[in-house]
Amino acid sequence: MQACPSAVSPCSRTVVRTYVLGTNGHKSAVQSLSLKRWPLYISPCWPQSSARFFSQDAFIVNTESTNTNEQKAADGLLNDQTQSARPVAVELAEPLSGSTVTTATDGSAGEETDERSVYQRYFDELRKCTSPCDVLDLVSRYPSSQKYISNSLAAMWMLTKRLAEDQRRYERQLMFEHPQFGPLCQCAMEEAKYMWRDDLAYSLHAVVKLGVPQNTRLVQTMLRICQERLNEFDDRSLSVVASTLQGMDKCKNVEALHAGLQLLVEQRISRISNMFMLQTMMKCIGADSPFSLKAKVENKILSQINQLSLPNAQHMFIALAEMNYRSLPILNACSDKIIENIEGIPFWRLLTVLRSCNDLQYRNTALFSAVANYVASAFYMWDTKQVVLFLSAFENLSFRPAALMDAFAEKVISQPDSLTLKDILAVLRAYSLLNHLPGGQDQQFLQALNEALMNYLPRLPNVDLLRAVYSFCILGYLPQPALDQLLQDEVLHKLMAEGGQNFEQIEMMLRAVNICLALEGRSVPKPEVALSEEKESSPVSHFPEMQEVLFTLLGDAGLFRPNVKLSYGYNLDFEILMDADQRKVVPSSEADQPGDDSRIQRVAVLCAPASAFCFGSRHPRGRLAMKMRHLRLLGCRVVLVHYPEFQKLKKEEAVQFLKEEIFPSE
Repeated sequence: MQACPSAVSPCSRTVVRTYVLGTNGHKSAVQSLSLKRWPLYISPCWPQSSARFFSQDAFIVNTESTNTNEQKAADGLLNDQTQSARPVAVELAEPLSGSTVTTATDGSAGEETDERSVYQRYFDELRKCTSPCDVLDLVSRYPSSQKYISNSLAAMWMLTKRLAEDQRRYERQLMFEHPQFGPLCQCAMEEAKYMWRDDLAYSLHAVVKLGVPQNTRLVQTMLRICQERLNEFDDRSLSVVASTLQGMDKCKNVEALHAGLQLLVEQRISRISNMFMLQTMMKCIGADSPFSLKAKVENKILSQINQLSLPNAQHMFIALAEMNYRSLPILNACSDKIIENIEGIPFWRLLTVLRSCNDLQYRNTALFSAVANYVASAFYMWDTKQVVLFLSAFENLSFRPAALMDAFAEKVISQPDSLTLKDILAVLRAYSLLNHLPGGQDQQFLQALNEALMNYLPRLPNVDLLRAVYSFCILGYLPQPALDQLLQDEVLHKLMAEGGQNFEQIEMMLRAVNICLALEGRSVPKPEVALSEEKESSPVSHFPEMQEVLFTLLGDAGLFRPNVKLSYGYNLDFEILMDADQRKVVPSSEADQPGDDSRIQRVAVLCAPASAFCFGSRHPRGRLAMKMRHLRLLGCRVVLVHYPEFQKLKKEEAVQFLKEEIFPSE
C-alpha cells in the first residue's frame, strides 16, 4: 500500500485498519484494493461531536495557568487555527487495470515487506537518539504513522526522564521550539482516534510526562478518546492510563476518565491477574473511590497474597496509601516480606514504605525495628542527607531508632560542618521530639549542633530560629548565641506580628522558652515579650479507673487530689502528699503549704496517653519529658503512668503497680 505523493499529508496513515471504517473481520485483497480508491477525511471538529462517554459537557478544556513558554509553544501549535485536517487519498502505486486478486495479493505482500524494512530502519535509528531533538529530527525523515508517533513520543519521554532537573528543563524547551514538534503533535491529535489501544495509552502518557500543558487541545483530545474507547483497553493499557492520571490536575475530562476507570476496574477486578497492573490501578482509583470497590480490591489481593513478590510488597504500601485504605492483613503480609528481604531494598523504597505507613497510620514495631537496625548496621552506606530523611520519617511515626540515632550523633560530633541548615533543623526536631540523647556524649552532641547552627545565625529566618531554640530547650540545653539573637526586641515583635496562621504555635514555643529560662536559665535574661494569657485547658478527664485504684490503695479519697494546677501552667492529674521521714501519706488539710516544709514531698501522678510515648515503648516524647524535668525542679516526684496500658490491667495488678511506684522503698 502506497500513498499518492500529491495527497500526502503530515498525518497520512500507512496502514488502514479495519475498525477505522467501521467494518469487522478480515478483508479480502479485492476489498482492500477497492477501499484505497476512497479518500479519508478527518474533520477538525470531531472532538466536539455529540458522542459522550460520561458527561455531555466533558470536553470543556481546563484553563489553569501553566508555564508561559510551554503554553505559548503548545497553543501556537495546537489551537484550532493551526492546521486543518486534510483529506488523505490512498491509492495504488501502479494502475489497477488488468490486476487480479492474486496480483494484488502479491503486490500487497511486497509492500508489507518494504514497510517492515522501513520500520526496522526507523527503530534502529531511534535507539541511537540521545535527546528529544534527535528523535524529532528522525521523525522528519520518515512518513508519519501511528507507530512512529507513539514510539517517538515514548522515546522522547524516556530520554528526558533520565536527565537532571535543570538539563530536563533545557531539553524540554528545545523540544518545544523544534520545528518538527508542532507537526508531530498535530499528527498525534489527528491519529489518536485510529491508534491501537496500546499506542493511544502510551502516547497520552508520554505527552503528559513531556510537559505539554494539560489544557491544550492535544491533551484534552487524547483524554476524550480514551474515554470513548475505554472498553477496548486491556489490563496493561488501563494501568498506563491509570499511571498517567495520577499526576494530572482535575478537569472534566480527567474526572470523567477517572470515573470510567473506576467502573471498569470494578467490573474486571476478578480477571486481573498481574499484581503490578492491579497496584497501578489502585493508585488511580484514589481515596474517593467507593468502599465496595476498595473491599473488592482487598479480596483480590488477599486471594493472591502467597504469590506476593518483594517489589509487589514495596509498591503495595504506596498503592494502599493512594487509596487511603488501611488493610491490616495485606500490610502485615507485606511487612513480613520486607523484613525477610530487608537487605535487598534500596534507600528510596525503604523511605517510601515508612512514609506510606505514616499516611496509613499503620504501626508495626517489627517492621520499623528491622528498617532501623538495617540502616544502623549499614551506616557507612548512607550519606548525611539520607540518614536525616530516615530520622524525619521515624520521627513522624513516633518511633525511636536508638542505635541509628547514637551512630548519627557520633558523626555529628566528629563532623558538625557536614550539616546544612535544613539538616540541623530536622535533626534538632527528631532528637527533641523523640527525646533522645546519646549516652555519655549528650553535651558534646548538643554543643556540636550549637556550633553548626551558629554558622547560619546571620541569615536564619526568625521562625526557624525559634524552632531551633525550642528544640534545644526540650533537650534541656540553652544555646547562648541563638538565645541572644532570639531575645532581641525586634526579633520577638516580628515573630508576634508575622505569626499569621502559625501564631498559636509560635506563642506556645515562646511560652516554653520562657519556662525553660525561668527554671533552667540561671543567669540568662528572660525575654521581654508580652504573651497572651494561656487559654484554660479543656475539661480534664477524671480518669475513673485511676481514682478507683488510688482509693483502694490509700483507703481514703482525702489522701489524693485530682486536677491540681501548679505554677508555669503545669497541671497534675493527681497529687499525693507524703511525709518523707515517716514514709506515709499526709492529708492535704494537714499541709497548708507543703512547699515550706522540707518533710512534705509532693508526688505528681501523670496519666499520659499513648501518643505521649514513643511507639512500641514507654519512653516519653519531648514535651512530656520536658514537663517531667520541670516538675522535678519544682520539687515533685513524678509517677508516670501509660494510661492505655494501665486500663488493661486487672484491679489487683493495677493496685500493685501503683504501690510500687508511690512507695518504692517498700
